[in-house]
Amino acid sequence: MASYNGSEQAGHELIGGRYRLGERLGQGGMGVVRRATDELLGRPVAVKTLALDSGADPAGALREARVVAQVRHPHVIVVHDVVEHDGMPALVMELVDGGSLADRLAAGEVLSPREAARLGIDLLDALSAAHARDVLHRDVKPANVLLEKDTGRAVLTDFGIASLPGATTFSRTGVFIGTPEYTAPERMQGDDAGPASDLWSLGALLCAATTGASPFRRDSIGAVLHAIVYEEIRPSERLGPLVPVVQGLLERDPDRRLGAPEARRMLAACAAGEEPAAGDVHVPTLRETGLGEAGAPPAARRRRLTVPLVAAALAVCVAAATVAVLRGFQDDGPATGALPTRTGSSSETSTTTPASQAKGPGGFRSREVTDESGFTVRVPYGAIRSTDGERVFYTSPDGAVRVGIRIRPIPSGGAIGVMRSSDASGPKDYPGYRDGTVEETTHQGLPAARWEFSWNGFTGAEGPRHIEDICWEQGGTLYDLWASAPVSRSEEARIRFDEALASFRATGG
Repeated sequence: MASYNGSEQAGHELIGGRYRLGERLGQGGMGVVRRATDELLGRPVAVKTLALDSGADPAGALREARVVAQVRHPHVIVVHDVVEHDGMPALVMELVDGGSLADRLAAGEVLSPREAARLGIDLLDALSAAHARDVLHRDVKPANVLLEKDTGRAVLTDFGIASLPGATTFSRTGVFIGTPEYTAPERMQGDDAGPASDLWSLGALLCAATTGASPFRRDSIGAVLHAIVYEEIRPSERLGPLVPVVQGLLERDPDRRLGAPEARRMLAACAAGEEPAAGDVHVPTLRETGLGEAGAPPAARRRRLTVPLVAAALAVCVAAATVAVLRGFQDDGPATGALPTRTGSSSETSTTTPASQAKGPGGFRSREVTDESGFTVRVPYGAIRSTDGERVFYTSPDGAVRVGIRIRPIPSGGAIGVMRSSDASGPKDYPGYRDGTVEETTHQGLPAARWEFSWNGFTGAEGPRHIEDICWEQGGTLYDLWASAPVSRSEEARIRFDEALASFRATGG
């Protein structure tokens, strides 16, 4: 981040009667974080403002401020004030002058095992302070860890989806909460979450800090779910002495997962240059650590995790077992000319209309979401959002059905030109491309084109897939919407497509 310079703030908007907004430091799903000057006290601060059209709940910002105010710790972000900005609450926070761990990893810089161990101690202490106040962070990931450039201090930030114990990964309205590749398996299944869930996320973060990526990063949401629930977890050799502690933190049964006190002892040994042998590691239960666990007693939780967890995840595993092998083919795309090479996932970035959970055509449950990209649409209930930039995907919990949207300026040739070009390159972009049809049509009286085809799909993932896709021109913008499912479920794809198209509304500028 750029160094602070008071003159840079001149002429910028003043909010709350004292905070002069300056340059943008970052942007999330619901708003932006800006550098600012507290003109009353003459100090730099950071201000998190909510976007009016993001669908953000103003009460959520106040809730985040109250949650953080309960957790006072050197490695937890400090909230100084809450003021009004454009009719929405804005959080005034301490300015941590330095980028995030995600910024460092994106620049190709990774931490040594000893550096990662020191980072782990700081974050573990921050989480322990939160857990002592019955606060679960629920989104521990590199983007939410700030690294102060002058001191090296790590600061855990963004408590926007923090909760009390007992909250689930899916909100009351069916929206996925969290970042999939850093989310514990019990939360992926909508089970009760406790402090152990945050510790799993810490284990995945330590892997990312030393290798550059989460051990569960895959080419699709379905593959991420499969990796978290079923795949053998083999920490990279680059973790060195961190391997035993990471193995303990990434224990799938939360009752057997490494507790905070033992994890801290092991991290301290790593930071000091010691190398504890894996065979010497004692993994205490949560009862031994004293952290406690929300929900049912350990035996009942184990039953839920070893029986329903396996049953509920089976569809995901069948659908995504070999997706990771096909690194070039991860999500069915719209009329873009080629399949994407990587899909990024995000935290909760959509809101849901309360009366949107009823069963629709065909008996399929759906929900209405208002997406930060500037649209409202109905998608499968419990769908997980992901994006690769311009395109937004909503994938059903079993990983099989997808609804996608892309919004961009109208390219040369318009809607029909885009579809014909995509059809022409279909055999190259989609293995086994067949039954491709393109027709010029209209949508609500606007110029449009429709494309329909099948292809081989992901090897081992329920076989061939069928896609229905339409794009239309409106006010200089091309809107592209599609739905896909295995050929065996093509009727569901058609129903999801029709429902999404009928419900789609542009909300952005």
